[in-house]
Amino acid sequence: MFKNFRKGQRKRSKSNLQVQDAPVNGPSAPATGQVISPGDALSNLPPMTTVQLLPSFKDVSKSERQVLFLRKLQICCFQFDFTDNLKSVRQKEIKRQTLLEIVDFIQSGMGKIPERSLGEMIKMVRINIFRSLPPGYHETTVPEGGDPEDEENYSEPAWQHLQIVYELLLRYVVSSDTETKFAKRYIDHTFVLKLLDLFDSEDSREREYLKMVLHRIYGKFVVHRPCIRKTINNIFYRFIYETQRHSGVGELLEILGSIINGFTVPIKEEHKLFLVRTLIPMHKLKHVALYHHHLSYCVVQLVDKDYKLADAVVRGLLKYWPLVNCQKEVLFLGEVEEVLEEMQSAEFQRCMVPLFRQIARCVNSPNFQVAERALFFWNSEHIVGLISQNREVVLPIMLGAMEKNIQSHWNTEVHGLTVNVKKMFLEMDPDLVDECERQLQDKEARGGEAEEQRERVWKRVEEAAAERGGG
Repeated sequence: MFKNFRKGQRKRSKSNLQVQDAPVNGPSAPATGQVISPGDALSNLPPMTTVQLLPSFKDVSKSERQVLFLRKLQICCFQFDFTDNLKSVRQKEIKRQTLLEIVDFIQSGMGKIPERSLGEMIKMVRINIFRSLPPGYHETTVPEGGDPEDEENYSEPAWQHLQIVYELLLRYVVSSDTETKFAKRYIDHTFVLKLLDLFDSEDSREREYLKMVLHRIYGKFVVHRPCIRKTINNIFYRFIYETQRHSGVGELLEILGSIINGFTVPIKEEHKLFLVRTLIPMHKLKHVALYHHHLSYCVVQLVDKDYKLADAVVRGLLKYWPLVNCQKEVLFLGEVEEVLEEMQSAEFQRCMVPLFRQIARCVNSPNFQVAERALFFWNSEHIVGLISQNREVVLPIMLGAMEKNIQSHWNTEVHGLTVNVKKMFLEMDPDLVDECERQLQDKEARGGEAEEQRERVWKRVEEAAAERGGG
């Protein structure tokens, strides 16, 4: 990824002259017009008001590098208008090259960053990346109910600078030389909260960097872990109950999946509540397909940590089961299957009646993908084992749906799968299948008699109405 923004880097001569350009947005102070001398103390370093071309780190002595590092950080604090490509072209390029040099300096380990320099570096990162995001594409051009998948990819105009700043931050956080004792003074709760706010950026490249940075911060800065989890939960609450729009839901769920994977068992009560109050309600939103893969992973990981949660998950999915969206039904069926793979007999018995009523409806779906996905449940040895142990309950629910498919489903694959499932039940308990078929025939006969009775009643009503009309 880092190679992508190194293109266009020009080789500098060792006789770097100080070049002053027109002032841009930056700290105001008298211009010095020259590089600070090695003898100057860091605390007396005056700010810069112009973008200047400075020597490379290799061209100065080791004792001068920290001063030069601070000077380069000051240059990188200047901000430019990227909506106009013809404005401040030279200054923008100087800043880009300076950012690249700082990244190389951090990566090479030519000099350990003292606390004063660390504070200035994080200050530079804040100035560059923490900003008000532009109005979302959906807020300005897409009509109510528009599909986010149809929206154009947004590109951050200042990305040529932002990408290098993110790379710098990422390399610092992952570095083995980073001491959290000092770093947490600058990468504090406020810093983390502002990072999380940026996940609503519509530039997918920025969200990818944010995901990597936040994940590393979560791993290295233990003190920030509760804050990160709580803030993500609040973002999801607002997403579910207010906006139903957030660009970074998938990335945040991906981070959570990794976090959940590291939970110790038994898991805490707060994590169980997070599952019930946040993750399960996220299934009800219209565009769940955009982030369902990561959502399902989080849910299944929690069930894997505590199999007793499986019943609550299944009932929650049944509560939000889609009525007319076949794509969502296929996703839900896949997630239910994964949860059933982790389920034990006691939890299965608590939810099997409403679950298999829904599966029976899916088996009869005219959409062949839904029907096929429901019948795939019988490919799992673990699920078949649970069904076999409770066949006296499951078979009466499923038999009617299977017979309907065998007699009239239009899709040959669905028809063949249904026949195979019925054969499995016959192998489990042929006597039970015979008994259930007799009960089904009796039910159909009673239904036919009831239908005939209704027709006779309606006929008498029609005759009486005709007599009154004729009279």
